[in-house]
Formats: sequence, C-alpha cells, structure tokens
Amino acid sequence: MNGPIAGASAIIPLYERTAPAWLAARGTDLIETQWLDLFTRRLPCDGTILDLGCGGGAPIGAELLRRGFAVTGVDSAASLIRHAEATLPDGTWVVGDMRRFDPADRFDGIIAWHSFFHLGSDDQRAMIPRFAGLVRPGGSIMFTSGLQAGEVWGKWQGEPLFHASLAPDEYRDLLGAAGFEAIEFINADPIAFVWFATRQSRA
Repeated sequence: MNGPIAGASAIIPLYERTAPAWLAARGTDLIETQWLDLFTRRLPCDGTILDLGCGGGAPIGAELLRRGFAVTGVDSAASLIRHAEATLPDGTWVVGDMRRFDPADRFDGIIAWHSFFHLGSDDQRAMIPRFAGLVRPGGSIMFTSGLQAGEVWGKWQGEPLFHASLAPDEYRDLLGAAGFEAIEFINADPIAFVWFATRQSRA
C-alpha cells in the first residue's frame, strides 16, 4: 500500500535497482549553474560542501570540485557512490542516509538538490535542525522543495516515486527556529522552490 512511510522507504531500493538508468538519464550536462552560482557566492572560495543525495557525483559534485571546493557526497545507493568514487576521485563519497549521517566535521555549505523532497513530511521537519548541526556557524544551505504542502507520486522506470513537501511558511518557521537567517526561496520551475539560508554566526 502506498503512503508517506512506504513511499519514502521505497526510494533507497528503487534508486539502487535503477542506478545504471539513473546515471544515463542524469548525464553530465549541468543545467543548475545559476543555482550553484547563488549558493557558492555565500561560501569561502576553498570551502567544504556536503552534497546530500549526491547520486553518482556528476554533474553537481563534479562542478563544485572544479570550482575548488572540497566535496563530501552522501547517497543511499551504493552503486551510485561506487560510480562517484571511480569517476571523481578528488571527492569524498559515502554510502549513507542523510537522516542519520553524522560526520566528525562540519561544513561551510550543504546542498540537497532534488533529494530532500523524497523524505516524508515528518522526516523533513526533523532534517531542518539536522542541517543546522551539519553546517558551521555562518555556513549556508540550499535545498529544493515542492510548492505547497502535500504528497506527490511520480514515476521512475515504471515504478512509483514519492515526493513530499511542507508549506513554504512552515519551512521558513522551521529554518528560523533552527538558527538560520537570510532565508529566501525562489520559484525555480513549475514544480520546485529553491531554498537558501545561512546559519547564524556565533556572537
């Protein structure tokens, strides 16, 4: 039976089963340049970036490495991480779940591009304070969400693909409560917002 819990839990095995198709479909063409420009201008030029839901590393991780950032990518699909390790050895690639990833170091920036919205609503609520714990004071985050609260089912390789979103006001409230400021969102396309926020610096 489809539902938020079943749908979100199915994401990991779905992407593992279909990793070759995902790599072929994603390719290496970068169409996110404007968003990476907005994100990276907030970071130190040699900063560290955590890419949550990095897939096979390209094209976003590859571009961030090209720009001189130290990139750590996390994805739950082991096949995609193996591809990243083989093709982008300058990055650090980790098989893991963003909801439980707990590194020793904190990062100057976090990106969760078209990955965060595969979590159920309650997991998204819990992830906002986790973002604050993973990014350094003064660091920035960028993630994508849907346009309104609710769940949406798409298709990938003929199988159901779960997405969820909170309302924009709830994201803003959660980010503020977690210690983020300079919170803004941009209507990126007909189905997604791009969110930017900066963790408050220590006084």
